[in-house]
Amino acid sequence: MIYTYFIKTPIGLMRAAEREGALTGLWFEGQKHYPNTDGWIEKESELFEALRVWLERYFKGAAEDVTLPISLEGTPFQRDVWRLLRQIPYAQSVTYAQIVNRLKREKNLFKMSARAVGSAIGRNPLSILVPCHRVLGKNNALTGYAAGVDKKLFLLRLEGAEI
Repeated sequence: MIYTYFIKTPIGLMRAAEREGALTGLWFEGQKHYPNTDGWIEKESELFEALRVWLERYFKGAAEDVTLPISLEGTPFQRDVWRLLRQIPYAQSVTYAQIVNRLKREKNLFKMSARAVGSAIGRNPLSILVPCHRVLGKNNALTGYAAGVDKKLFLLRLEGAEI
């Protein structure tokens, strides 16, 4: 059973998803890769309230580690990429190439598809909590974000990241 809850933020409405006591999704309404929500049940819960409070603090500029229970549902490759995203410190950024190179080193691979890494980043199901907005293009270019580059720019500026 998937439960869902809507949260208003300064940059748009977000939809959260919870399964078995863990957050499985947090998307901006209308973003790319928005899930099919047929059969989801809207309800309030302690977890959704904790998420709402965390987001409220985040949007006020309070840098807090994510301690909410999350469950990243995806392929093993996607989960590897998302794990690396979670290691990007607040107010810092990395490039897609840095993610690719780190994953190649971890997996002891000579080659890896940058497009596959980019696709996994774009399909991150937990916006903000898994900070894919902190990934920049070549020469630190502001590129790609499933919710729109305008939201990515807002989040990076909110965090005080150098862009």
